[in-house]
Amino acid sequence: MTEPSSFGHAIDAAYLRAAVDAVLSPCEPGSGRLPAIVQAGHPVLRARALPFTGQLTPDELARLIEIMTDTMRAAPGVGLAAPQIGIPLQLAVLEDTFEVSAENAAARAREPLELFTIINPSYTPLGTEPASHYEGCLSMSGWQAVVDRASSVELKYDDEHGTAQTATFSGWQARIVQHETDHLFGTLYIDKAHTRSLCANAEYARYWANPDIAAAKAGLNF
Repeated sequence: MTEPSSFGHAIDAAYLRAAVDAVLSPCEPGSGRLPAIVQAGHPVLRARALPFTGQLTPDELARLIEIMTDTMRAAPGVGLAAPQIGIPLQLAVLEDTFEVSAENAAARAREPLELFTIINPSYTPLGTEPASHYEGCLSMSGWQAVVDRASSVELKYDDEHGTAQTATFSGWQARIVQHETDHLFGTLYIDKAHTRSLCANAEYARYWANPDIAAAKAGLNF
């Protein structure tokens, strides 16, 4: 994917247009091409994404959402924000239909999340009960860490049709919502993580791949 321009200036409408074109042009329908997922260290991941105010035509927006969905599923992941493919726009797709064990689902309050799109989202924690679990990120490939998140949130967003929506999420769904919304404001999960819990995927699978974090908390002293 061609980089639109250097980050020697603030992200603006021109930068956004170039970033969108850099994804849409090579990923035309039928091309079989998907954009690369940028990794931590790319400055777009640390910038506040621009609110969507109609900068894309309806056809462009629909195509971008399709590309993001295909990219998320191919990765595979449970969410993908536009900055993760180099586009500084407040747009993300979320979906969790992976099969997990009953023990894992119970410990993490994990239920299927059907595909949906969020534009210009914001969330508000509901209550004070936290939930602490390992999570990873497609833009920090190969690593996981424990993050304390609100166990329930209210999410306000526009859908792909521009209709304002309000919904509540709990458990693992709330974690996905918070993770993806954070991306749109320049925040990665590592910013909120217990850094002593950080694991390479192989070490996580070898030692700490449990439904809860009790063993990891004791073994890694966080």
